[in-house]
Amino acid sequence: MKSNLLIGLGLGTLFVPNLVKAQQGQAAPQTPNVIFIYADDLGYGDLECFGATKVKTPNVNKLANTGIRFMNAHATASTSTPSRYSMLTGEYAWRHPGTDIATGNADMIIRPERYTIADMFKNSGYATAAIGK
Repeated sequence: MKSNLLIGLGLGTLFVPNLVKAQQGQAAPQTPNVIFIYADDLGYGDLECFGATKVKTPNVNKLANTGIRFMNAHATASTSTPSRYSMLTGEYAWRHPGTDIATGNADMIIRPERYTIADMFKNSGYATAAIGK
């Protein structure tokens, strides 16, 4: 049986619904868990769930086999910083100055007051977290 898990491959951003309510014994609304996995240089054939044979990916396989896989995704840029910016803001990075590849000591590109996909999820009752870059 398939669970309500949506997987978008491509950032280490994690959106998980109503964990506090569930831990407190309250019924959480029927919203799906949503996990975006953004990874640099990860191709379609690099995961077992898409047919790869040289690298074992059992945890991703489990997510893919119990959730919904999106089979037609496109990056807005070929590098990580502008791709993450576009995914989080919904704006093409090339339309916003300063969104090219960020240096290690770069200031924030997305200001805290900017409405993002994480805010959209949070306003819909999700607990959100970003893990990674």
